[in-house]
Amino acid sequence: MLIKIPERSLVLLIGAAGSGKSTFARKHFKTTEIVSSDALRGVVSDDESDQTASADAFQLLRMITGMRLRRGRLTVIDATNVQRPARKALLALAAQNSAPATAIVFNLPAAVCLARNQSRLTRPASAEVVEKQVADMLSSLPGLDEEGFQYAYVMDNTGDIDSAQVLRETWNM
Repeated sequence: MLIKIPERSLVLLIGAAGSGKSTFARKHFKTTEIVSSDALRGVVSDDESDQTASADAFQLLRMITGMRLRRGRLTVIDATNVQRPARKALLALAAQNSAPATAIVFNLPAAVCLARNQSRLTRPASAEVVEKQVADMLSSLPGLDEEGFQYAYVMDNTGDIDSAQVLRETWNM
């Protein structure tokens, strides 16, 4: 799958824990372009798995995202982003900064995410959490094109994810 990304845009990675978002981000984007909710939990609490730090981490995530978009920098959000309300605030930042938004959806079955998640050495999510994330993502997918994304790519299997190529394009407003 060829994924076209405008150079100065917002990219939301959407998928359950264990779907491959972080691995995909590291493979296709510069470290400086990736804003990770897990990493920011670590910044504010010294523990990337500390869910009590989520509110502060996401406040920082939105602040960094806004700053990068104001500077015209490609910004990739590495978080589950499986619920529409979570995406809404980020899409508003893109709109405020005249930045196009792209959704990259990791639509893998819960069983695949659970297996990958269980093999993690750090930060494994519970089966209940992963199953809820998959359900939330699936229920929000039908309305994705109405949320304000200029582009949306849905990868339905690990082959799509592994073979995906990202092409950066000049964005003309």
